[in-house]
This record gives sequence, C-alpha cells and structure tokens, in this order.
Amino acid sequence: MLLFFLAAQATHGQSINDSRFGKGLQFVAADSSFALKFSTRFQVLYQGIQNPATDNWDDRLLIRRARLKFEGFAYSPKLTYKIELGLSNSDIGSDIPDKTNNADNVILDAVARWNFAPGLELWAGQTKLPGNRERVVSSQKMQFVDRSLLNSQFNLDRDVGLQLHHQHQVGNMVLRESGAISMGEGRDITVNNAGGYAYTARVELLPFGEFRGDGDYVGGDLEREQTPKLALAASYDFNDNASRARGQLGDFLTAERDLSTVFVDAMFKYRGFSSMAEYANRRAPDGPVVLRDESDAVEETFVTGNAFNIQAGYLLPSNWEVAGRYTTFNPENETGIRAQEQYTLGVSKYIVGHSLKVQSDVTLQDQPGRDNTYQFRLQMELSL
Repeated sequence: MLLFFLAAQATHGQSINDSRFGKGLQFVAADSSFALKFSTRFQVLYQGIQNPATDNWDDRLLIRRARLKFEGFAYSPKLTYKIELGLSNSDIGSDIPDKTNNADNVILDAVARWNFAPGLELWAGQTKLPGNRERVVSSQKMQFVDRSLLNSQFNLDRDVGLQLHHQHQVGNMVLRESGAISMGEGRDITVNNAGGYAYTARVELLPFGEFRGDGDYVGGDLEREQTPKLALAASYDFNDNASRARGQLGDFLTAERDLSTVFVDAMFKYRGFSSMAEYANRRAPDGPVVLRDESDAVEETFVTGNAFNIQAGYLLPSNWEVAGRYTTFNPENETGIRAQEQYTLGVSKYIVGHSLKVQSDVTLQDQPGRDNTYQFRLQMELSL
C-alpha cells in the first residue's frame, strides 16, 4: 500500500528531491501545496543480564524498535505535520486494553504545527511533552543503546493536547519557552479523561548560540562543534489527579493523586567531546503515594522520588566513540521500590552518523541488599 501510494503521487506531477541515505524519500507537489518526507528505521538488539538468583546468563535477541515516519507541510510551509508509527512489540504492546479500545498502541506521533508568528508555533495532537532532554532526544540519536534509569522512571513521554513553542535571540544567546496542556494519561487512550489535565512548562537557554545540526537534542558530538556550545533547561509538569503510577505512564491505579515533576538538565559539546546531565524529582503533594488493601498492605503505588543522570563521551576522528554514564534512582521510602545505582560504559561506531551505527554498552547495576548484576547490550541501528 505504501509503495502504491508513493508511486501514485509520483505519477501526478510530484518530484523527488534531496533524497539520500538517512534522509528518507522526499516529495514536493508540483504546485508546492504540500510536501511529504517518508523514512523508516529499525534497531536489532542483543541483551544479556546476569541473574543473581540462579547465577545464569539470561539473554535475548529482538527487534527493539521499528518505525515508520511521515512529515512535511500541508497547504503552506507554515503548517507542518509529523506522523510516526511504531511496529515492534516493544512499541505497540498494551497492558491496558480497556483504556485503548482493545487495540495496540501503534500511533506514536500525530501532530500538526502552525508557525503563526515569527518564533511562535502552536502544536496540536499527540507527541512528546517538553519534559526532560533525554526523552525528547530521538531513540535514533542516543549516545548509548538506550535511555537511562532516570528516564524510565520519571519521563513524561507522549500525550495528547496543545503545545505553544517560542524562540528568540538576544545577541548570540538563544532563549526558548514552551508550554503544554494535555490529557495527562499518555498516548492512544480512547476513554474519557479519568482525572484532570496535565500542565507542562519548559525554559531553555543557549548562551553561546545554537548547536550545529540541532545538536542540543542529539547524543554525541557528531558535528564536532568548533566553539563551545552549552544548553541549560528546566521543566515543570503538574498532573492534576493523575490516575497512572508514573503520570502519563504505568498502570492505571484505583485512586488518583496530584503529581508534580521537576527536571533540570544541561548539554555541552566541543570538538568531539559531549556531556549531558539531568536531575528529576517527582512528588505527590496532597496525599500518600501508596494505596493499601483492607489488611493495610501496600497494594499499589505512585512512583515518586528523585534521580540523577550524568554522561559524557568523546568521538574519535575515526567515528568511534567511548562514553560513560552514571545514574542514581532514589524512590521515596514509602513506595517500597528499591533504590538503584547504575554504572555504564559504552562504545559506538558511527558508520553514517546516527543513520547507520553499531552500539554496545556494559552496565553494573547496584541495588542495596542484593548482589550486583551485570548487563551487556549490542545494537545495530539502520535508518533510511
């Protein structure tokens, strides 16, 4: 169906332009009334982890991600759109069928963006919220095989709603502000809103100007910045009467709580060296985070606490990169969730940037009261 669609468009006065490896197929209407860029990518992942209970090496080989992406403009270059679909089991699996109309979560992004004034864009639809930097960085453009423990526990992920983005420049310094009002329950939910809405705000400062190639949201310094570049940012999200354990993610619980989440992050790049740091803190200010049964045993919990992640790497002239990462996760004691520290060493080979690469990392996972475990991952990324 996709090939038929593309062929049909090509025969009706369409032209292909600027199509090259890693940049997708690009079509522009003969009358310039719309444009379409189609791209696809997948990741093949090997993961092995030491099982401390049995001392066995448990491993698996899987398609970690498989995506189709469509983007371009419609009617006017000031009205752009993005549609991204997930095809792998990791992307579309759903453990909440009663909330998603018994369907898989195929739609990742479906958003329209209207540039209605200089430096101002209004977004409508489903896409990533302006939360922590690591989550906004595409899974195609990560410095390691996957994101950190901070992100898996506290990120805001995707949601449906409205977003307003603003950017302006003062001298060489770039300032960005963004805000969002969203449903607060994550992507592809089809039932009525269970609690209140989520309100998200983010402020970014780039004191030395913009990064090359939008590098403030790309892992590693593949552009090899010739002058130091720094990005500083903070985000705040208030999820009114959240019904899921992690706000926009996690199980739907039997009660609701207000959740407030704060992120502070930074990105620095210079001549092949890159570093990123993030701090996250989530609280439920108006009530206990655990829900107990009739015997007073903890039955459900909202995930609250704080986490810190810092990583750095250096890209050699041969396009091999060595990187290290340290992450600490400190849930509130009341949740009963174990704290954890992770130490990760990664090695990557960028063959064609982030479009064709092989990445590997080794992680030491340290949890109080348990034996340390080791994890090894090896992944190939191919993006057309």
